[in-house]
Amino acid sequence: MKKRLLALLLAGAMTFGLAACGNTDQGSAESPSGTTPAGTETGGEAAKTVKVGLICIGDENDQGYTYNFIRGKEAVTEALAAKGITVDWEVKYNVGEDSSCEEANIELAEAGCDLIINNSFGFEPYMLKVAPDYPEIEFISCTNQASAVDELENTHNAFANIYEGRYLAGVVAGMKMQEMIDNGEITADQAVIGYVGAYSFAEVISGFTAYYLGAKSVCPSVTMKVQFVGSWSDATLEGNAAQALCDAGCIMISQHSDNTTPATAAQNAGAFHTGYNNDMIAVAPEASLIGTRIDWSVYFEYAIEAVANGESFEQDWCHGMDEGAVVMTPLNEEIAAAGTADKLAEVEEQLRSGALQVFDTSTFTVEGAELTTCMALDTDGDFVADSEEAVFDGAFHESYFQSAPYFTVQIDGIEWLNSAY
Repeated sequence: MKKRLLALLLAGAMTFGLAACGNTDQGSAESPSGTTPAGTETGGEAAKTVKVGLICIGDENDQGYTYNFIRGKEAVTEALAAKGITVDWEVKYNVGEDSSCEEANIELAEAGCDLIINNSFGFEPYMLKVAPDYPEIEFISCTNQASAVDELENTHNAFANIYEGRYLAGVVAGMKMQEMIDNGEITADQAVIGYVGAYSFAEVISGFTAYYLGAKSVCPSVTMKVQFVGSWSDATLEGNAAQALCDAGCIMISQHSDNTTPATAAQNAGAFHTGYNNDMIAVAPEASLIGTRIDWSVYFEYAIEAVANGESFEQDWCHGMDEGAVVMTPLNEEIAAAGTADKLAEVEEQLRSGALQVFDTSTFTVEGAELTTCMALDTDGDFVADSEEAVFDGAFHESYFQSAPYFTVQIDGIEWLNSAY
């Protein structure tokens, strides 16, 4: 039985839309070497082999979303080898959010995969067309929500509380801006963040709101401008949006998009930057302060080990810093504000312990008033949340009722320059 029997699935990405970053070219397959040979023994037990298919919207060269999945793939292969589990990977890169995804799932199923991971939000409908025909194979959709509430026993959703990492990156940004204010380099009202967002979807909104609240916790005068580009991965659009935000007076740039162009645009404009999915210090050493990413190896290890042992595993999985599923990239201490590393460690511990709630309703307002009620889930597909109160115990509880984010509140202090659905 499904672990979560939510009434009906919200099909609209507007409310629960999540990031699946990358391009939409057709895919190619890779079967990497380097895994432990099947039949060897570890710790006196015969090694087990699990064949895993991974369908990616981009490839390792995007240095962002798909690159982060490949990093997780490599880490979990090594971790499971130490447990006597060989992972035989077959990877399809540059698959579109279209019928080519359905074909990729069929090909991997026919190739004998025990488990198939779909890494893009838009892959799930095509995956769900295939899963009923292969009940012996486990299918995973990362960053979506339909699989957690359908009637199939072999479909799964997975995500991580990346908003925690966003909050921490915001703290780093806020400390830098407050230091600039204290040093007389800028005035308090010049502490303006520019945020390059892909779409006006819940994951993006949740992310930049968390980032803003992190910055505001250490730089009270901060404000934010958000520019949506209508694409998960378009280097030119992202760079142009970052440049426009700098031209509009933003001195700190961050992003929910795949490419490094916002980082280089910030550096060229004399602004600072925090990244996503990758460490961007190498491309913008004078601007990039830190980044945050999901460590997919944590979930991969959990799911693949369960399959290897013939065990069931959760159909809707979500963790954050508590399980090491959300991590920070290295801090650029050459340009970060004094005391940032210590503050970062302090706040991270508060997040891990639960002492700090990212969406503490006492820390923000909506049209001048504190948020006292907000539904989490849309049970009838009309793009309006109508079920499960998300505000309780003094906070909005993100990803509490499902792994997919549902925070879509427009709070004071953040200006949307446009929208993109």
